[in-house]
Amino acid sequence: MSTMLLGIFFVLSLLGLPLAVSLGLAVTSTLIVFDMSLAVVARAMYTSMNSFLLVAVPLFVLAGLVMDRGGVADRIFGAANTVVGRWRGGLGHVNILASMIFGGISGSSVADVGSLGPLEIKAMTDHKYPRPYAAAVTMVTSTLASIVPPSILMIIAAVAASQSVGAALAGGLGPAIVLGAAFMIVNYVLSVRNKYGEKLSVTAKEALRSIAGAIPALFSPIIILGGIFLGFVTPTEAAGLAVVYTLLIGAFVYRKFRWKDLPGIIIQAGATTGTILLIAMTAAIATYIFTIDRLPLKVSEAILSFSQDPTIVLLLMGVVFIIVGMFMDIIAAILILTPVVFPTAMSVGIDPIHFVVFMVTALSIGLSTPPVGVCLFATSLVSNLRIEQIVRAGVPYYMILLLFLGIVALFPEIVLIPVRLLM
Repeated sequence: MSTMLLGIFFVLSLLGLPLAVSLGLAVTSTLIVFDMSLAVVARAMYTSMNSFLLVAVPLFVLAGLVMDRGGVADRIFGAANTVVGRWRGGLGHVNILASMIFGGISGSSVADVGSLGPLEIKAMTDHKYPRPYAAAVTMVTSTLASIVPPSILMIIAAVAASQSVGAALAGGLGPAIVLGAAFMIVNYVLSVRNKYGEKLSVTAKEALRSIAGAIPALFSPIIILGGIFLGFVTPTEAAGLAVVYTLLIGAFVYRKFRWKDLPGIIIQAGATTGTILLIAMTAAIATYIFTIDRLPLKVSEAILSFSQDPTIVLLLMGVVFIIVGMFMDIIAAILILTPVVFPTAMSVGIDPIHFVVFMVTALSIGLSTPPVGVCLFATSLVSNLRIEQIVRAGVPYYMILLLFLGIVALFPEIVLIPVRLLM
């Protein structure tokens, strides 16, 4: 059953059908061929969406769109520029830091590329960075938004694994900081070696003005994450606060948000959310079939035949996650893989939050890799560069991502220490 389901899904996906449609047709065909009741389709789809936690997804999507229209991205970029822009490779550092801050509000890598990307690429090319390099930094650093809380992917993965969303978000904080620092080191080395960019001079007055103007925007992640980690609000309620706060500062502080644009933004957020959650609904039926077919047990036996050491098992899973992430939508991959491999991870003693964060980190690498990297295509669009130009310039960062993934597998405390401190 599982083989048939996955085979139909991959064939239909390669033919160009939307992922949700491909998965829906695959599970329905499997149920019909094996003479199972189609009533399970409606029941599984409804049950999978009957979750208060998943309400956070459309709200964070909406918050990201509001920030894009409300001038928040510009203020974040300006503040980051005054902090790290004066160093060698300064605008590369600004790109990285701005992606971390913006990701701490929107939770979306694609939103990061769409909002900050054009601004970052223009600023870097204007200051003598090669355009492919500027695009590559923008693309690769956007993956930070998938790890730094409140990551939408982390929320979906935590729900799929039946784990605490707050703990999963806290677990992403350590890896995000380590990876951001690694990106800055690589950017510094490449900038010195290849003489990229110029050292920017910012007067104290300009720096104070820029930071003061960004304070309302910088309060967004403090309010969102502080509320979650201190236990004042749930992740869903924090997402609602993010929407209200970004609306207020965009309209009344920065005065760039126009209320007449709100209906269109809500429709856009609804369309994006519908795509995400329709995949989740069809994946719920696939999970039901996998369970009946005992696929998790079969996969567990196959993996454990190689090794039962938790680190080795996690590294083997990491290879699978990277390959899957290169060819499949990340959300679909999370929802399909989690019920299959999560029991194996638990059977060898891997911490569940460590597993969730590791899986999201590994799969998010696929956002910036060919052939179907969403952030790769988005960056190509905003930079007007061919995909191969961006990929070639991004090779050093791909290597760092792979090295970093191995470090996260070997040292689970990178994930677990922030969880203990914040939760």
